[in-house]
Amino acid sequence: MSFPPALKIPAVYLRGGTSKGVFFRLEDLPANCRRPGAARDRLLLRVIGSPDPYGKQIDGLGGASSSTSKVVIVSRSARPGHDVDYLFGQVAIDRALVDWSGNCGNLSAAVGPFAIEAGLIDAAALPRDGRATVRIWQANIGKTIVAQVPMQDGQVLERGDFELDGVAFPGAEIELAFLDPGEEGDGASAAAGAGAGGRGASALFPTGRVVDELALPESLVAGGRLRATLINAGIPTVFVDAAALGYTGIEAQDAVNGDAAALRRLEAIRAHAALRMGLIGALDEAASRQHTPKLAFVAPPQSYRASSGRLVEAGDIDLLVRALSMGRLHHAMMGTAAVAIGAAAAIPGTVVCEAAGGAPRALVRFGHPSGTLRVGAEAALVDGQWRVTRAVMSRSARVLMEGVVRVPGDVLAGA
Repeated sequence: MSFPPALKIPAVYLRGGTSKGVFFRLEDLPANCRRPGAARDRLLLRVIGSPDPYGKQIDGLGGASSSTSKVVIVSRSARPGHDVDYLFGQVAIDRALVDWSGNCGNLSAAVGPFAIEAGLIDAAALPRDGRATVRIWQANIGKTIVAQVPMQDGQVLERGDFELDGVAFPGAEIELAFLDPGEEGDGASAAAGAGAGGRGASALFPTGRVVDELALPESLVAGGRLRATLINAGIPTVFVDAAALGYTGIEAQDAVNGDAAALRRLEAIRAHAALRMGLIGALDEAASRQHTPKLAFVAPPQSYRASSGRLVEAGDIDLLVRALSMGRLHHAMMGTAAVAIGAAAAIPGTVVCEAAGGAPRALVRFGHPSGTLRVGAEAALVDGQWRVTRAVMSRSARVLMEGVVRVPGDVLAGA
């Protein structure tokens, strides 16, 4: 039996924030994979090593966690005022699913460095030293991200003294500004090929309220009622009180992920919230939209040990947040969820603002399983509606490997 030769596709493996992903230039993909569809998804699933019933992604570049099962496609932008278009895919581990419904805030930090080194930005427009401003169109959600990328001697600078909890080594700081993160995106579903019928939360608060009461089966929560803030900033996110779920807010990753019944319960709550937000039309659609919305539980500050063993003092944080990604508690914090935390903390009456003491904050520092993170947001009440115009946070990024990724040639057979 003969098989076609392996495909060899130029690719770069990068860390961005507390995530890792495989980055491609759009022009380097096979022609039938440069547009949304089954061929593109089959290729990227095989690159990452999914679906893997063993959950390890041994035969691909995935790292067996939601933080390391990611792909990114970048191209020059034809959109005025933007340098590059950035498309993100969250690859499921045990299922044949690439979820295009949202962004990855952590990998957003790596888009600017990748675009510069991949020749997608005119070298004459880049400073030899200092910071290069890269304007990024986030195609999944139709938003603008402005990255400040450090440069030295005409090259992207990766080394520095910026420390990020969840990353073992320091790096150079990359500041990200998410512009109008709560406004309705422009043409996002078509660009990304998003599932769930292209549904998306179109307002900062999709229900028009800063706090909702979710009606749930009593098997999910005592009394069948759960207060929640449903917000669309950075990424659609559902915030609930940790105590209402029986948590303290200082849970370590294994304490939640080792409880299969708890994970099923949390996923069911997420599905009900997604329905209330208008992201899905029926509860069973949540299974094919794992990336959004995110579910997070919050609590007032208290001291705890981070996963590194470091003591996080209650006085050093404004609140505690634990967030789930792709059905499991995240080891640190998703960058897009951090944007949502910053936005919610800046608006009075949200579950997040309440956990942080009740007063709105333009800058908030929260505790997560790996340590702490700071994020800022600018919010204003305009014509009776809350609007977030800007959210800012810092990350670092580093190229881990570059070259070609090899994919069995029969992956695209018949495509």
